[in-house]
Amino acid sequence: MSSISRVIAAAACGFGLAACSMSMPSFDFFKSTPTTEVLRVESEPPGADARTSQGQTCRTPCELTVPTDGELAVTVQMTGYQPQTLPVRPEGKGGDSRLQPNPVYVELQPAAPVKPAKPAPMAKKKPSAAMAPAPAPQTQAAAPTTTSATSQGYPWQPAPQ
Repeated sequence: MSSISRVIAAAACGFGLAACSMSMPSFDFFKSTPTTEVLRVESEPPGADARTSQGQTCRTPCELTVPTDGELAVTVQMTGYQPQTLPVRPEGKGGDSRLQPNPVYVELQPAAPVKPAKPAPMAKKKPSAAMAPAPAPQTQAAAPTTTSATSQGYPWQPAPQ
């Protein structure tokens, strides 16, 4: 064999071995990965808990990376305030889709103060037989006196003399 044929044969074997050691190309590029966008969440007052319908959470002001392939909702809540939920949806077509609204801004309203329940009026307890006062002894009524109560300066009837 000629030296050129040997070089070509060696090169062919080298390429063959190199091709065997390479991995097969993947078809992952056909899979569509969901596009994502950073969603900013702000609240007044700041420091509220924000949660997406997909379960992501943060404390405002904050940013969450969310997929743009469908609608979602953001709930913002804070102790002492009424929670609020806002829908967020993609607008636009294809890769040009953007979440609206972005940023999400929520002005929390104070919760109505909880009025303490009035205690039920205390029912008057009936005294038990052991605690009942002894009945007053029956006496005969005193004969009416002819002295007027006002003659002695007292508004009540004077004691018999």
